[in-house]
Amino acid sequence: MSAILRTALRTSVRPIAGPSVARAPAVGQVAKRAYHEKVINHYESPRNVGSLNKNDPTVGTGLVGSPACGDVMKLQIKVDDDGIIQDVKFKTFGCGSAIASSSFVTEHIKGLSLEQAGQVKNTEIAKELSLPPVKLHCSMLAEDAIRSAIRDYKTKRTNLAAATAAPEPQPEVAMA
Repeated sequence: MSAILRTALRTSVRPIAGPSVARAPAVGQVAKRAYHEKVINHYESPRNVGSLNKNDPTVGTGLVGSPACGDVMKLQIKVDDDGIIQDVKFKTFGCGSAIASSSFVTEHIKGLSLEQAGQVKNTEIAKELSLPPVKLHCSMLAEDAIRSAIRDYKTKRTNLAAATAAPEPQPEVAMA
């Protein structure tokens, strides 16, 4: 249980008991009912938090945000020569559902090809985490972050290929 939930539980005010007195649920119980246990699990124990070297040509970085709610998500993928995602890291500033969506996505796309990862839809994320309709924007943010990271990776590879392409040899011109 997170420190915030523990503090809320410790400091919540409950009426002194009698069988006829209706008791208000503890704050922690209300919070736990609002989020599915998968969201709580990914929020309390997020997977793959961190950063990869953004200057590495095998790393793609996606940075997306939602002005409506203030969530910001950075997702980084490390891709091998066969186009398979070998590592994924994230950093998210946002609500529990945004953090859980980020964490879930890192586990979900690791080992997938770029094409497979690019086909992940927000509806899959939302369904897996049982997100309520009011939190669907968090899964949309995660989908956008995947696509943005793939786009960044492909742009880096294209630029690298162009920079390392050998110039065509020029015919020598004899000076008379």
